[in-house]
Amino acid sequence: MTKTLTAIGDSLALIIDKPLLEQLSIDKDTPLEVQTDGQSLIIRPVRAEDRRARIRAATEKMMDAHDETLRKLAK
Repeated sequence: MTKTLTAIGDSLALIIDKPLLEQLSIDKDTPLEVQTDGQSLIIRPVRAEDRRARIRAATEKMMDAHDETLRKLAK
């Protein structure tokens, strides 16, 4: 599927077709995460379980990196 951007005021918008929205269970109230890998634009719905998993992974990474300091602070 090839799309072009649509001008809305001073901004540009990407119109997402209804079948694609339905396939991803996205509506106008769904929060979306927007990222880039430097070459592509990545847009995905934010799901509570995905968010929890990312927070858990970030917490574990931080704890691994700073375990000794955190233990000292806890004393």
